[in-house]
Amino acid sequence: MPLLFSYGTLRDPAVQEANFGRTLPGRDDSIVGYRLDVLEIADAEVVALSGQSHHPILVATGSPADTVDGSVLELTDDELRRADDYEVDDYHRVQVPLVSGGTAWVYVAR
Repeated sequence: MPLLFSYGTLRDPAVQEANFGRTLPGRDDSIVGYRLDVLEIADAEVVALSGQSHHPILVATGSPADTVDGSVLELTDDELRRADDYEVDDYHRVQVPLVSGGTAWVYVAR
């Protein structure tokens, strides 16, 4: 079962219900070497679903001083594809190490 590190709207139970038809199980965790920035979303469907015109976006810094807190969500392969469809083209999915150990997928700035 894939793991997805979420630091933004995919942590919202309403967004999860709309995208996946359920609330995803998850736990708190962090990643290192990234900082949060803000992205204006032009996709009207994503804005309607999230209720926000600006979403957080991760920018890689490589600095161990930069950490981002979020949630590690457990989802199916099909739900991961649906998450890919939800994220706008300014994001792309990469695997990152978690502070707790192991790895998870995460959406970062292109």
